Amino acid sequence: MTPAAPAYRRLSVEERRSQLLDAALSLFAHRVPEDVSLDDVAEAAGVSRPLVYRYFPGGKQQLYEAALRSASEELQHCFDEPHDGPLLPRLARTLDRYLAFVGRHDAGFSALLQGGSVVETSRTTATVDGVRRAAAAHIYSHLGVADPGPKLRMTVRMWITAVEAASLIWLDEDKQPPVEELRDWLVEQFVAVLAVTAGRDPQTAEVVRGALAAQT
Repeated sequence: MTPAAPAYRRLSVEERRSQLLDAALSLFAHRVPEDVSLDDVAEAAGVSRPLVYRYFPGGKQQLYEAALRSASEELQHCFDEPHDGPLLPRLARTLDRYLAFVGRHDAGFSALLQGGSVVETSRTTATVDGVRRAAAAHIYSHLGVADPGPKLRMTVRMWITAVEAASLIWLDEDKQPPVEELRDWLVEQFVAVLAVTAGRDPQTAEVVRGALAAQT
């Protein structure tokens, strides 16, 4: 007897939408949006072009923006960390989740970051910047700073940029060094840039004396 073919299961609206977004992210991660057609997305998802239009009647631009929002929303959840215990282990746990996201969704992560510079629309730029703003806001909160000054803001934003760049290079280098080593190195970089800024900025110096000096 030949085995019975698996029963066909109709996908729910959310499952189908997720399938299309996953297919789009994989394509947008490796090609500029202008080089990706809805036919490409339909083929990657194994569906018809009219079905893609049914879920995204605005066409490729709507699909691209939705894919970016999907990736950014998931990435922002990586920053959710209780304010319990010393600062640096909290930062390390946040980076663990961030780098785990990068490792699991390397295509989506690349597409997310490329969206800020490749696609010239205010909505896609705002989506990417929203992730960076959320990361910065969480860092200020964990530092105990309600109103960061310009030097501290610049320091935190520079470090976030460094984390993004290191993550992309890590993907290009076949995820080397090991993720734990990369995490620890990024934590050490955070301490280092704060220490440098503390020599020029009283507010940052107070942060270093308070939050970082309290490691136990």
